Amino acid sequence: MSSSETLSPSEQIPPIGPQAWLHFAGVAGSGMSALAQYHAQQGGLATGSDRAFDHHERPEIRACLQDLDVQLQAQDGSFLLLNEGAFAGRQPDAVVVSTAVEDKVPDVKAAKAAGIPILHRSELLARYVASHRTIAISGTSGKSTVTAMVFAILQAAGKGPGLLTGGALASLVAQGQLGNAWGPTAATDGPPWLVIEADESDGSLVRYHPWAGVVLNLGLDHKSPAEILAMFTTFQDNVQGPLVVADEPNLKTLHDGNALFGIGPGPGTRALDLALLPAGATFTIDGVAFQLQVPGAYNVLNAAAAVAVCSAAGVSAEQAASALADFTGVARRFQSVGRARDIEVIDDFAHNPDKIAAALGAARTRTEGRVLAVFQPHGYGPTRFLREALVDTFSTELRPHDVLWMPEIFFAGGTVTRDISAGDLIEEIGQRQRDARFIALRNDLPAAIAAEARPGDLVLVMGARDPSLTGFCRDILTALD
Repeated sequence: MSSSETLSPSEQIPPIGPQAWLHFAGVAGSGMSALAQYHAQQGGLATGSDRAFDHHERPEIRACLQDLDVQLQAQDGSFLLLNEGAFAGRQPDAVVVSTAVEDKVPDVKAAKAAGIPILHRSELLARYVASHRTIAISGTSGKSTVTAMVFAILQAAGKGPGLLTGGALASLVAQGQLGNAWGPTAATDGPPWLVIEADESDGSLVRYHPWAGVVLNLGLDHKSPAEILAMFTTFQDNVQGPLVVADEPNLKTLHDGNALFGIGPGPGTRALDLALLPAGATFTIDGVAFQLQVPGAYNVLNAAAAVAVCSAAGVSAEQAASALADFTGVARRFQSVGRARDIEVIDDFAHNPDKIAAALGAARTRTEGRVLAVFQPHGYGPTRFLREALVDTFSTELRPHDVLWMPEIFFAGGTVTRDISAGDLIEEIGQRQRDARFIALRNDLPAAIAAEARPGDLVLVMGARDPSLTGFCRDILTALD
């Protein structure tokens, strides 16, 4: 049973003020770490625990949280014993959990025994959304990048936005931050601005009532397209002001009365005069020239979405173009890890068919050589659900001279039926005349890739959920060198 089944009703949880004490169970997760940082940045008391920290993993996240005075405890219920400084004589106002945090986690058991309210992370995020002038970015692909682009544009325009997202902004990481959260400054004309990534994968999207919303796309991911479209429809009803929607046929039911965006001639905000470059793109919007440092047609579409919603917030196309010219991207979104022997290694979060197709397309634009792709499927359930679409995507997007490797499916723990293997997908892709290779142990891949690679090739590593994938990219680079 997950703790989400026994959450405290929202009406039983008092308003969370700036001095509230919140304990974050599973604080190393991207969404949870963002909320913990945000609360601490606003002057709140924050404690946290994570089994990764107990196993001496994720030291970079631990260090950044501690720099913000987030008090980290062992995940054994001991957070209730804090009784010094600002914590003296009080107990947490709420314990915040994600869907991945189960009832058996000691912190959750201790909180329930002590009568402390248990709050899902999306409920806390919904409260922040309601108390800010929030722009919420939704869609099955591109949310982190568009959230980052909107934040960058509003920041450059002097609006002092806050940020809560899943992907780390390279510009914030360069400042020593984790990169997925930023506290807003007070606005003189209303509530402070906030930009968030609104996730459909766990259904939490329907909780939010933002000032403005964006629907980027609708593809096959964690749920069926019909289920996701139903959530987007509820999201549309919840948005208090403008809604920006992609000019795509499968989102047609959301088009009437809303602002549209796309590439090429059409209604709404359009990217025209497009030129895709190995390291970016150029285009125009409303006659204003734009230049991106991030590659791929999908990032041009992302930029058009960001420009459209920022226009509704009073930012001109000229201001947006200036901000996006300096935009350096999001961690693990087609991020270059380095180059050795004239072979570049790219780290990418792609894990559903649309994202994989987009990443492979950007890779083809970036190099005249072969694409040597590595895809680590995440989870047995998602792999089973996406199996046919993944096989179709790789069979279509890989060229005959490209190479694909898959290690075995990434398993993060828990109870699951393991009735599918990455080798099953490789076999089907190979039957469609593509060079597809299964190597079960990921540690064996760097040597195999180094033996295959030749100057001019590009190594593209794709996968989600596994925080060690960036280190794996570095292992490949080392093997190449």
